[in-house]
Amino acid sequence: MRTNTAERLDWPTVATAIAEVTDRLPEPEPTSEPEPPDLAACLSGPHGLDLVVELAHDLRSPLTSVLFLAEALQQGQGGPVTPEQTRQLGLIYSAALCLCATASDVLELARGGQRLVDRAPAPFSVVEVFGSVRSMILPIAEEKHLEVRLVHPVPERRTGHERALSRVLLNLATNAVKFTDTGFVEIAALPVGTRRLEFSVRDTGNGIDTARLRTLYQPVRRPPATQREHFSSSGLGLTICRKLVRAMGSELQIETRPQWGTRFYFEVDAPVGSSAAA
Repeated sequence: MRTNTAERLDWPTVATAIAEVTDRLPEPEPTSEPEPPDLAACLSGPHGLDLVVELAHDLRSPLTSVLFLAEALQQGQGGPVTPEQTRQLGLIYSAALCLCATASDVLELARGGQRLVDRAPAPFSVVEVFGSVRSMILPIAEEKHLEVRLVHPVPERRTGHERALSRVLLNLATNAVKFTDTGFVEIAALPVGTRRLEFSVRDTGNGIDTARLRTLYQPVRRPPATQREHFSSSGLGLTICRKLVRAMGSELQIETRPQWGTRFYFEVDAPVGSSAAA
């Protein structure tokens, strides 16, 4: 027979004579949990999700430090910097930001991915949201000679979920810049009636193959080795985007054509803010 300890450690069955003696003795309590054979076993075990969350936390902390240091150096807090050093620091900042966003996506997805940090709509500035997103993607865009276009609504002071909108737009804009080689990336907000806005992010990349659209929002995708993926193969960013857009009462839509590019868009309630209406 196999004892409880043997079941947990996957030990081989011992000889019958020894087993009969063992049956008459109290079974010793295991002193520690069995050591998993590899990372796959850890992730598929009962504490796999906890491990992923811990890893994401461990990644995000030092990456946040890199962001602060790169920004401080750009601002000249460590002394004068040349234009070339400013460009390089911008690339470091953008790269760390992308990694930090991926770690945050993992943490967010572990919690369900549809939490609205700002649960109640509040006044915000579309111009400020767009400006913040542009500043974060601009170093990569300039390195690739891409134009970043912003189209603001009038009036631009609105009421809505500013943090969720910023998160979605940054994810979409980062992907757009990353996978566009020539042309431009456009972030826009157009009025729809008197209370709603249509937000969109468009790029002039190669477009997305229609065969990939069915799996675009899956958290893990495996693209063919010979095919260049338009978006990250992890799919975490787009998964979070769709969940957040749904939490705001809308649906993330996509328009894509070869040699034209790709446009993600969604429509949400965003009435004119009190200060703009006054």
